[in-house]
Amino acid sequence: MTGTTRSSSGLDDRRKRLLFRCWHRGTREMDLILGRFADAEIGNLSEPELIELERLLEVNDPDLYAAITGDKVLPADVAGALLARIKAYPIADRDA
Repeated sequence: MTGTTRSSSGLDDRRKRLLFRCWHRGTREMDLILGRFADAEIGNLSEPELIELERLLEVNDPDLYAAITGDKVLPADVAGALLARIKAYPIADRDA
C-alpha cells in the first residue's frame, strides 16, 4: 500500500486536514504509520484525541518515530493514550 485508502468525504475540515497531515509527514515510515492509523480511526476520534493528534503532528519525525518504536519518551503534555493506540496499531498490509 502506498497511500490513503480513505476518502475525506464526509469528514469535517479539521479531520480532513489531520488526515492529510498524517499522510504527508516528510518521511515514508511516518506516512505509513500515521496515515494508516488515520485512515482507520480519524472519523472516530474524540475531541481530546484530536487535540493529542494535533500535538503529535507538531513533533518532528525522528523524535516521533523514536517514541513509537520505544526508543524515546515524549513529554506527557504531548503523548497520551492516543500515542499508545498508534503504537499498537498494525502497520503491515493485512493482505500480505
